Amino acid sequence: MKISDIKKLDIPVNPGVYFFVRHDHDKKEILYIGKATSLRDRTKSYFSADLIATRGPMIVDMVTQSETLEWQETDSVLEALILEAQLIKKYQPKYNTKEKDNKSFNYVVITDEDIPRVLLVRGRSLKIADQFKTLSIKYTFGPFPSGTLLKEALKIIRKIFPFVDTQSAKEDNAEFYRQIGLSPEIKNSDARDSYKKTIRHIKLFFEGKKKTIIADLQKDMMRAAKAYRFEDAQLCKKKIFALEHINDVALLKNDINETVPYTHQFRIEAFDIAHMSGKSMVGVMTVVVDGVADKTSYRKFTIRSQAHSNDTGALEEVLVRRFRHAEWGLPDIVLVDGALAQRRVAEQVLKMYQLDIPVLSVVKDEKHRPKGIEGDKLLAQKYEPVLLLANSEAHRFAITFHKLTRAKKFLS
Repeated sequence: MKISDIKKLDIPVNPGVYFFVRHDHDKKEILYIGKATSLRDRTKSYFSADLIATRGPMIVDMVTQSETLEWQETDSVLEALILEAQLIKKYQPKYNTKEKDNKSFNYVVITDEDIPRVLLVRGRSLKIADQFKTLSIKYTFGPFPSGTLLKEALKIIRKIFPFVDTQSAKEDNAEFYRQIGLSPEIKNSDARDSYKKTIRHIKLFFEGKKKTIIADLQKDMMRAAKAYRFEDAQLCKKKIFALEHINDVALLKNDINETVPYTHQFRIEAFDIAHMSGKSMVGVMTVVVDGVADKTSYRKFTIRSQAHSNDTGALEEVLVRRFRHAEWGLPDIVLVDGALAQRRVAEQVLKMYQLDIPVLSVVKDEKHRPKGIEGDKLLAQKYEPVLLLANSEAHRFAITFHKLTRAKKFLS
């Protein structure tokens, strides 16, 4: 394949899994499977001039032998990570197994015990456990190429579905893990039955069956509401929301650090507005420096100038107040959430302060997922993963601040 072949394909910016494919007569052979924060950005990286230095001669050989590229989109980086492992296991691509020894892959196992544990196990440890029967295993998921990413993935999953691992299974640790919400209550039979359902949902998630989990939770929520068990219904609702809005910033950041080189400190400031029909309106600024979120530089703004729903008016107020602070330094890119109207407001404020800073905007689909970055096309393409990280952080930070503001007003 050549870069000209890639340019002909309408590769999306969304996360997902990609396949380098070769055809041998009528048979399709998948040479390599990878996951990506941005399918377009990651696949283009295979045609850079320094590919042999960054990935080695074997991957260069794979790209040369491949004839076409295919992909499958996912809702999140987390789901791309899990789908990648499923497909590597299914197809055993030649260059995935060549690039990494099977023993150094990582796996998630669910033990076959009265209180099942969810564990991360290296390939070589799994082989020893199987050989000497030192671990009773019910389900195995993998292989996962990156242990670091898998650890972050398990942290995200555990916040939605608290599970028992080796540390929380210890009697001295169990209560602590329960108090911080990472381990379930398992003292009575009802609690154990509930944990069995959690284990089933974790299994389904690693099988890529998120829709089945959501359907289960919706049924449980309705049953709980009908039985006036409103706390249980609310818990189901929270899990559904978490599954539909997976916050995998840590995975996004890790993926960016693997793929986007920097030679100097490059600062992106992202802005977002949050409110409920104009009430409790707030704005935020998040900062990403050299691909890493700089949370110490985040700022919150309670909107003072808008009494009704007016996102562009609120954004103008936030930007005016932000650029009064010369001591905060200046960004290389200003990123806003929205389309042309928001971008024009930002450009007007920068013009007022006589600042020559490019403005980009992230456009969302009906499910509030990024579908494109508007503004300078070269900048959007070059820094796409970092821009999406900054926007994701801004959205998360704005929603959190809005909820806190709303709760304070309600209590007062």
